[in-house]
Amino acid sequence: MTYKIKLKNSNEFVLLDDFVYEWLSTDPYFVELNFLNHLRLHSSGCAVFQKNWRKLKGGYKTETIYLHKLIADKYLGHQKTPEASWVGALNGNKLDCRVENLFFHSRSSAGRRRKAQSRSGYIGVYLDNKRYRAVISVDGKPVHLGMFDTAEEAAAAYRRAQRELLHKDDESRKE
Repeated sequence: MTYKIKLKNSNEFVLLDDFVYEWLSTDPYFVELNFLNHLRLHSSGCAVFQKNWRKLKGGYKTETIYLHKLIADKYLGHQKTPEASWVGALNGNKLDCRVENLFFHSRSSAGRRRKAQSRSGYIGVYLDNKRYRAVISVDGKPVHLGMFDTAEEAAAAYRRAQRELLHKDDESRKE
């Protein structure tokens, strides 16, 4: 069974497995925080819980709990490695926090899955002296894929390299 929890600051919903909902609604710490009723949509597109705590010496500390990270650490923590410590959503929906949709992957893999924010309109494509450079990150290091006359050609080269690297990521996760 899947639970839909409405977010406090949005008309969006987060999806949870029944056993995750049971854990979050019965754990004394989360019950005290009223955790499920205070989930918010973060600017990154995922669900978070945030609370301000008064410090003993004055001022405040903000506690932020990212729901997808919390769930992945509890139920998939055995899959986490130093190289694969970022939590992703297989279907691309950051509000789908069902365990079957979450997985750990590398920072470079996370970058390859994000949406473009560059001026060219494509991830890994940069305007360089009236031509377009395609660059992809592999193990934290940039790999030059070539120079192209159009942003679309550079983006196609990036996508080919991306598919190859994502295929390798998926194969290594199966091992």
